Amino acid sequence: MPDSNVLEDQPIAWTPSPEVIERSRLTALMQQVGVSTWKELYQYSIDDIEMFTAEVLRFLDINFNPPYEKLLDTSDGIEFPKWCAGGGLNITEMCLDRWQTGDTQDLPALIWEGEEGGTKTLTYEQLLTNVNGCVEKLCDLGIEKGDAVGIHLPMIPETVVALLAINRLGAIAVPVFSGYGIDAITSRMEAVEAKAIFTCDGAPRRGKPVDMLTVAARAIANVKSIESVILVERDPHTGSSPQREDHVEARERRRNEILRYEHLKLELFGGRKLAIWGVDRENFSLCDPQAPPATAAEDPLIILYTSGTTGKPKGIAHTHASFPIKAAQDMALGTDVGKGTRICWYTDIGWMMGPWLIYGALINGGTICIYDGAPDYPQPDRMWEFCAKHKVEILGISPTLIRALSNCGDDLPKKHDLSSLRAFASTGEPWNPAPWWWLFEKVGDGKLPIINYSGGTEISGGILMGNMHLPQKPCSFPAPCPGMDVDILGENGQPVEPGQVGELVIKQPWIGMARGFWQERERYLETYWSRFKNIWVHGDWAIRDKDGHWFILGRSDDTLKVAGKRVGPAEVESLLVAHPQVTEAAVIGVPDEMKGTAMVAFCVLNGSAGILPAAQAEAGRMPALQLELKELVARDMGKPLAPSKIHFVSALPKTRNAKVMRRVIRAAYLGEDPGDLSALEDPTIVDEIRKTNE
Repeated sequence: MPDSNVLEDQPIAWTPSPEVIERSRLTALMQQVGVSTWKELYQYSIDDIEMFTAEVLRFLDINFNPPYEKLLDTSDGIEFPKWCAGGGLNITEMCLDRWQTGDTQDLPALIWEGEEGGTKTLTYEQLLTNVNGCVEKLCDLGIEKGDAVGIHLPMIPETVVALLAINRLGAIAVPVFSGYGIDAITSRMEAVEAKAIFTCDGAPRRGKPVDMLTVAARAIANVKSIESVILVERDPHTGSSPQREDHVEARERRRNEILRYEHLKLELFGGRKLAIWGVDRENFSLCDPQAPPATAAEDPLIILYTSGTTGKPKGIAHTHASFPIKAAQDMALGTDVGKGTRICWYTDIGWMMGPWLIYGALINGGTICIYDGAPDYPQPDRMWEFCAKHKVEILGISPTLIRALSNCGDDLPKKHDLSSLRAFASTGEPWNPAPWWWLFEKVGDGKLPIINYSGGTEISGGILMGNMHLPQKPCSFPAPCPGMDVDILGENGQPVEPGQVGELVIKQPWIGMARGFWQERERYLETYWSRFKNIWVHGDWAIRDKDGHWFILGRSDDTLKVAGKRVGPAEVESLLVAHPQVTEAAVIGVPDEMKGTAMVAFCVLNGSAGILPAAQAEAGRMPALQLELKELVARDMGKPLAPSKIHFVSALPKTRNAKVMRRVIRAAYLGEDPGDLSALEDPTIVDEIRKTNE
């Protein structure tokens, strides 16, 4: 097991006030259940998983028609549970239809802003109208229940509408990152045999247009199953299609569009059916509106592809009763989202946090706040400006983003009125102390909690999460999520003592649990269920301190054994980024005759230090800093665990949701095949790393 000697004595940074506790939705659930403390609630939630889940369904007011016959059915094994078996559920009704009343239909369901400065707001009534219009468009194109439909769009209003329309029809949504290349889109659409795909003419990033249309067209040409393409024109002023004009003008404009895009059918889309669609656009439906088919709670809803940090991307299958309900539960009980709450998460539809934001906020009656663009463009305070302008209450970010923003100056958040903020939330990767404290003190004035959140696509949300009842330590998770029977096990499968590191595991099923990998049953079983009998092994090293706070130390398959001692890369990386000149770091293990494994570190320098080209750095221009960093690690971890080599690079290979791809770094450094690179934000970084060992 890796050692951990840097987390034991972290101070309590934030303690909830009685007012925060009283107003929280967690308190409302506790009152419903009949318990008075967090400890009682959590124990109740794992003592009887079924009863607790029934209470959550009641709390979220999830209605089934017909009612489910059995809440939890494990007749196919604990690895493949069925929840709400026999129940009828189309989750879009819980997101949209039930809010169509006098006091809620005019509430904002969606607030959008684009990098260019345009904004758009859709009420719950308007969102439902647009979703129904999109359903008609899908019917026109012959999309039916059970068909897979890709979503290759930036975070614009159409993205939300498309996801919900696909689900409402009973089809299966397959989101992909808006910045993916040809191969990444092709492989995912081929795997699910997609029948149609939503795509876009482009999106701006740092003031420059990104040509999504050409990439999508080339990918679509490779996928024989795709019969139809739904094209969205992104309007810089509204994020979507132009507003409706009078009937004559609309018909004329439509005629011109058909002529203008006719060549796309032939040249780009190979004769496939092409539909031009958007929010508030005349849909020109070719068929009468059709009632969406009845869907069951366990019907497939969405296939979410993981980032592929440990190999070939995995298609995670979820149902109407899995991902959305777990997302809504975590959002309500962790980030305290309820009716009217404005929540923003800087994300993409291709990362699980995109659908998580959409389903979770709408089921709770909240308002989705979406920013589409670079968060520090045209000025580094753009994210804070967005939060102030739209009165965001819950802001979800990643540690990577905060590391970048913290280097832009402490005064930038103070330029904006952030008084609407009640909490920050974070997921995607472990924190380092310095950026955590910067967010807490410089942006939140030491008054706002940072709801740390860790789980995954396969979980439908979190395993561990903070909440509005529990004190918080920097970088920690105060507790597991309610209903998640979590433990830390040693190599022998037995629970470890506080202060010891082990594998993070889940010992009972939960409603958001993946319904397997899409058409890869054995791979799913091997990945999560092969280590300990009837126990989900998540693949993270974790530690629980003497006060009961949890810490994630990194992926267990990244763990290194150096000179007979196991160490997690995240521990060494935290020490490296604590240096004022280092923004990011990644540590890998390479074969070594003396130690068995030697550590090699890759560091990205911050703007104040100046980023040297890798070739110059490797030519000996930075020996003093290399030595300083090695000594820094040696002082804390011991000389045997200091990196043998430190390389300076311009960036690290990361997925689009900010996960560092250590397996890619190691393979490139050793001259091996790095495997699937489709999830990388910038694949060219791999060549730079390869050259450091030439």
